[in-house]
Amino acid sequence: MNRVFGRRAVIQSIGHAVPSKVLTNKDLEKFVDTNDEWIVQRTGISERRVCDGPDEGTGSLALAASIEAIERAGVGPEAIELVLCGTVSGDYPWPSTACYVQNAIGAKHAGAFDVSAACAGFIYALSNAAAMIEAGQVTNVLVIGVDSLSKQVDWSDRSTCILFGDAGGAVMLKAEDDTDRGLIETVLMSDGSGARFISIEVGGSKYPWGSEQAEGRKSKITMAGSETFRFAVNAMGDACAKVLEKAGMTADQVDLFVPHQANLRIIESAAKRLGLPPEKVFVNVNKYGNTSGGSIPLALYEAEQSGQLKKGMVTMTVGFGAGLVWGANLIRW
Repeated sequence: MNRVFGRRAVIQSIGHAVPSKVLTNKDLEKFVDTNDEWIVQRTGISERRVCDGPDEGTGSLALAASIEAIERAGVGPEAIELVLCGTVSGDYPWPSTACYVQNAIGAKHAGAFDVSAACAGFIYALSNAAAMIEAGQVTNVLVIGVDSLSKQVDWSDRSTCILFGDAGGAVMLKAEDDTDRGLIETVLMSDGSGARFISIEVGGSKYPWGSEQAEGRKSKITMAGSETFRFAVNAMGDACAKVLEKAGMTADQVDLFVPHQANLRIIESAAKRLGLPPEKVFVNVNKYGNTSGGSIPLALYEAEQSGQLKKGMVTMTVGFGAGLVWGANLIRW
């Protein structure tokens, strides 16, 4: 990153939002050919939160998480200069979820846009926001990661419907001078040749809803499981190694590892590759499943609330998702 000397993007506060409806593995047994033991063994997931009804979704989760983050930071909405939202499941194809939140919170002086990087959405959004702060373009930025993929899964497909849940998280970033806190380093990567591994075919300009071209195409999430698993394990290890090297740090200098909560086996493989003990690895995938863009900020929120993540600690976040995209951020909390 090209940083303005001494200017850092520091996380001031964090907020979260999850739906109240809990869908357990036992609940899934009632309408899909699966069972609790099979799901836990392969994913580590016991339950997930899902939006209930048309009024609950990506927009409402993003707004609730943002309000909490803003209130905890003690920042007035008029001071926010930019709203960034990492999501692939907005309430509408357009306008953006960021614009919805900008209006709802009254951030009348803020620019706003969405970042489409699937499950790595928060990693990408945070990196973009920090770069703009460090370049001197903005001072206060609201960064959101949110998705409601329960609305995009095929509930008859046991290979995907068991994985996903809904959640959102948000952080208030502020420029600070002469501090060691904030975003230390970041890496962002992609490989579009793997686009077919995780995708939704229908709904874009190639296969519009209701068109002849869309007939026979997949309108819900499809995923090549084994290929995605191999990619995820390699991508997480790759991103972590590169961000540490870029920062001139080693894994033992990381106080808490907060990976994208997609699958417990993937998390454990990544932690083992880094040589990190279990007590340095945050896990909540058992309670929420894969919440895509909401995964990392929700995990950071719970880590802070539980006391596992404290001011001054170094945390490494890493995510991967459809695209294919992956990346990592090193942050001093």
